[in-house]
Amino acid sequence: MMSWNPFSRHTAPKKNVVSRTAERELEKEVKKVERLEETSRKLYKDTKRWVESNQGVIASEHKITQNLLSSQLCQMEPQLGAQITDWDRSLDKQELYMKELNTTVQRAVLEPMKKFNSIFPSIQTAVKKREQSLQEYNKCQSKVEKYQGRDRTGQNVIKMESVLNKSRKSLQSAKDEFETQNSALTEDLPKMIDGRVDYFQPSLEALIKSQVTYNSEIYRMCTELSDQLSSQGSEKCTRENRASKIQQSLDSIKALSITLDE
Repeated sequence: MMSWNPFSRHTAPKKNVVSRTAERELEKEVKKVERLEETSRKLYKDTKRWVESNQGVIASEHKITQNLLSSQLCQMEPQLGAQITDWDRSLDKQELYMKELNTTVQRAVLEPMKKFNSIFPSIQTAVKKREQSLQEYNKCQSKVEKYQGRDRTGQNVIKMESVLNKSRKSLQSAKDEFETQNSALTEDLPKMIDGRVDYFQPSLEALIKSQVTYNSEIYRMCTELSDQLSSQGSEKCTRENRASKIQQSLDSIKALSITLDE
C-alpha cells in the first residue's frame, strides 16, 4: 500500500496559519489510520487465503482416498478397501462442516472487513482536501498581509482598500473551508480509530466459535472413524501397539535386499 499521508511529503511554510503542534497531532492520527489500513487489508487477504486453503485440505485428502480405492492394493484386500471407503465417506461429512465454517467466515469476517476497508479511500480524499484548503488558507493570508504592508497614498488608497477588502473576503472564505475540513478530521479520525475494536469484536467472536464447532465435530468424527477401523482389524490394539506394529513392518521392509537404507 502506498503512503497517502500528505504530512510526509512537504515542509510547512515558515509562517503557517495553523500551529505546528496542531499539525503534529493530526499527523499522528493520519499515521494511525495508515497503519490500520495496512493491517486491515493484510488481515483480509490472509483470511481469504485461509478459506481457500481450507477447501484445498479436504480436496487433497479426497484425492488420497480415491487413489487408494483405485489401486490394486485395495482391490486385492477387501478389508482394506472397506476401511478406505469408510474414510472417504467421512470426508464427505467433513466437507459439509468445512463449507459451513467457510460460509461463516465469509459472512462474519470477510464481508465486514471488506466494508471496513472501503472507507479508507474516503479518508484519503478528506485528508488531501484538508491539505488543499490549508494551502489556500495560507496563500490568502499571505496576500492580505502583503496588501496591508503596502503604502497608501492619495492616488491609490481607494484601489488598495478595494483590493484589501476583496482579499479579506477570500481569506475568510478559505478560513471557513479549512476549519470545516480540519474539524471533521480532527473529530472523526480518533473516533474511527477507537471504534475499530467494537467493529471487529463480533467478527473475531464468530470466527472463534465457528472454529470450535468445526474442530469439535471433526474430532468426534475422526475418533469414531478410528474406533471403527480398529474394530474391523483382526485384533484391537492401542495407539502405542499400532505404532509399534507399523515400525516392525517398516523395519522388515528395510531389511529386504531390494531396499537401500539411507
